[in-house]
Amino acid sequence: MFVKKKMKSNQLKAAGISLILGCFFMIVTMVLHPVGGDFDHLLSIITIGRISHVIAILSLPFVAYGFWGLIEKLESTPLARISFLFMLFGLIAVMFAAAVNGLILMDFVESHEGASNEVISSLSPFFKLIRSFNHAFDFIFIGAVCISTTLWSIAILKTKALHQMLGWFGLFLTIIALGSLFSGFVFVDLFGFRIFIFGWVVWVVGTGLNLIKT
Repeated sequence: MFVKKKMKSNQLKAAGISLILGCFFMIVTMVLHPVGGDFDHLLSIITIGRISHVIAILSLPFVAYGFWGLIEKLESTPLARISFLFMLFGLIAVMFAAAVNGLILMDFVESHEGASNEVISSLSPFFKLIRSFNHAFDFIFIGAVCISTTLWSIAILKTKALHQMLGWFGLFLTIIALGSLFSGFVFVDLFGFRIFIFGWVVWVVGTGLNLIKT
């Protein structure tokens, strides 16, 4: 019995550490993430664009493993499992966005280095398509995170398995995010997305620290 409890404690600590590591990589991504611009500007940020988005993709397995551990802490309740599935949808959307914006786009821009002005002008529809893809993935991620965080928070308040302030703070964040969205705040540009990520990271790090302590 003691061995099982010790193993579970170690798993929860690993999950907590994994959440914090994932958040660290996300913050690094947001700090390094370059602001988009015209073709010449994109050409000048190819290296940092690739690096920042590779770091973003690297963060996703850590976050997923951390929330998987949270399921066990919340006694594998149906609410916790549904929350995890919504979170997976959001993380998959981030993976696609990072792959499109940081790998496909950067490779495409690099392949047209030295092209004539006429050719570069003809690429405008492609850049608009990439922007539309990114906005779609951002909306999927934001929606999935809001639903998942709400359900996680309710599960925390019901089971009392973690500090109750986490549950209330998670609900507060979701209300603020949805209120801002409906009031016209733009979350899908870089500035708005950074604000959303940093607010959510605070909640995730708090969850990770609670898992480590338990």
